[in-house]
Amino acid sequence: MKRKYIISSITLIIILLLDRGTKLYVSSIMSLHDSFPVIDGFFSITYIRNPGAAFGFLANASHAFLSLFFVVVSAIAIVLLLLLIKNMKDEQPLFTFSLSLILGGAVGNLIDRVCYGEVIDFLDLHLMSYHWPAFNVADTSITVGAVILVYQLIVKKREVPGVQIFKE
Repeated sequence: MKRKYIISSITLIIILLLDRGTKLYVSSIMSLHDSFPVIDGFFSITYIRNPGAAFGFLANASHAFLSLFFVVVSAIAIVLLLLLIKNMKDEQPLFTFSLSLILGGAVGNLIDRVCYGEVIDFLDLHLMSYHWPAFNVADTSITVGAVILVYQLIVKKREVPGVQIFKE
């Protein structure tokens, strides 16, 4: 088996286990909207359900629209990520890892949408009364994967196979 598939498979499995495990644990021990501080004035575990997109985007749209929209968009993103990973060179482990983090997060949140019609969020960062919208392991995985990908594309000026970003 090629290294890129090993990296992708292991990353995907770890992200899905962490994401599903933490969401199921939080939802089983807490009631909706319960919260407890982990670091006073900075970080809490707060159980919420987000019917919108990342960080509450589209939270006020109709349930029928959101369900269809997010399933279709997630499916398209997952297919594109799988195609990019398939086209990766085996010598590009950091690209493969970053795409796999994004893939794991997309699949994790898609599972929530299919099972519950919304995403379970619980990581609550705040500074006194200023709150960052609650998020989860899948959101974190997508964000970290995107940061690594941007670093590779812009700072290291690497190219993704089949996608030309920098012309010389």
